[in-house]
Amino acid sequence: MATENGVDAAALFADGGLTYDDFIILPGYVEHGIAEIELETALTRRISLKMPLVSSPMDTVTESAMAISLALLGGIGIIHYNNSVEEQAALVRKTKRFENGFITDPVALSPDHLIRDVDAIKERHGFSGIPITADGEAGGKLVGIVTARDIDFETDRDRPLREVMTTDVVTAHQGISLQEGNRILKESKKGKLPIVDDEGNLVSLMSRTDMRKNQDFPLASKDPSKQLLVGASISTHHEDRQRAEALVAAGVDVIVLDSAQGYSTYQIEMLNWIKEQYPDLQIVAGNVVTAEQCEGLIEAGADALRIGMGPGSICITQETVAVGRSQASAVYHCARAARKRGIPIIADGGVKLIGHIAQALAIGASTVMLGSMLAGTDESPGEYFYEGGVRVKRYRGMGSKEAMQARGARRYEAGEERIRVAQGVSGTVVDKGSVINYVPYLLQGVKHALQDLGERTIAELHEAMASGRLRFEKRSLSSREEAGVHGLYSYTPPHRFDRPEGYPRGKDKG
Repeated sequence: MATENGVDAAALFADGGLTYDDFIILPGYVEHGIAEIELETALTRRISLKMPLVSSPMDTVTESAMAISLALLGGIGIIHYNNSVEEQAALVRKTKRFENGFITDPVALSPDHLIRDVDAIKERHGFSGIPITADGEAGGKLVGIVTARDIDFETDRDRPLREVMTTDVVTAHQGISLQEGNRILKESKKGKLPIVDDEGNLVSLMSRTDMRKNQDFPLASKDPSKQLLVGASISTHHEDRQRAEALVAAGVDVIVLDSAQGYSTYQIEMLNWIKEQYPDLQIVAGNVVTAEQCEGLIEAGADALRIGMGPGSICITQETVAVGRSQASAVYHCARAARKRGIPIIADGGVKLIGHIAQALAIGASTVMLGSMLAGTDESPGEYFYEGGVRVKRYRGMGSKEAMQARGARRYEAGEERIRVAQGVSGTVVDKGSVINYVPYLLQGVKHALQDLGERTIAELHEAMASGRLRFEKRSLSSREEAGVHGLYSYTPPHRFDRPEGYPRGKDKG
């Protein structure tokens, strides 16, 4: 199949199933710098993002912290449903109001709490400016505030906060405008501005860091009301109609119908019901891997498609049931079918490297969904622990035995089965630091790929693939080995245990 200048995508994918490692893209003509490359792309028919990354709706990947950080960076997080309806809706609300200016459910402590309690909040949430109320609850009578300057040089971390807190607190009254609150913060040079009612009870909080967010995150994904975009997943079970209603009430921007095999009467019925109830709500259907599946879900009203069945690092669907498709082939053929109908696709699974992200985009994906690459970051759910001297977090497939014992079985239409067959595993992934540092590193690599291909935007990349201007070549096993690290006695992999020189670090891990 090889020719002097490679082959087009149609010829590359004409025979056999290919993964990302089975081919390489030939370089184009470079006539622009990295700064000229833009990664804006479509998530659904009506939602666009400034960067092509979406977090997977897994209970060890996406809750509000991940959704907030990805939206600030220009992507979007999809909050998992391995929780109660109320819990999932609360995570959506927390994301939506994150940059609303007022923190309506601030963390508070009482005067009897200790400095080490502030340390624990800082470790978990990344901030140490805590309002102090008489009962330690948001809504209680404000009696003081503790900030870093109050406790930074205190050696006794068991001192009660009543001994170190600032009692002369600058406050504002309930009903104040966001503009007026920002003015008070600026003039007072304070980091936090508690908002109180007529009785002096804490009702909300403003933060100086929120004033800087528009400057720090100019590409943030926002809705017309300037709130962060967020998605959430649901199953196709009838009772999840109630979940969908709660998510819409919470302000969700897009719902992902989360099925391992998405071409089913169950998904089409759920898709039809949601579109009847909420015609403007954007729906991602899937997972699918063939053109026929794509066409069926598009006909039913899908606004985007999620592509992949079995390629995830913790997924054993293909081994267990012998059904699925090699991921690169699935992405190409589904993108080709969806492109005819103007529907974007999300490449879900099989992405282990920056180059895989670039390859998925080059063969037609508009966005790439990440699971294992985002697991192990500060923003992923779970606590760090040490395994063999390495700092790690737990990561599990939604088809693993552990996840299915919660609600994960619903993704595999196995919720009522007495005997459940696991289609995923549980494991650990190494600490990657903060998404705020890690994702820009990934995106810079994607920009380098586009530059080498001679394309400025993802839309241009797709046009180059469709027209045949983009050229490809299959790779042998030896060529893949040649392209990796070889001939060294030892080496440190980048962004695993240590960051490369010049790579920005997140908060100190200790």
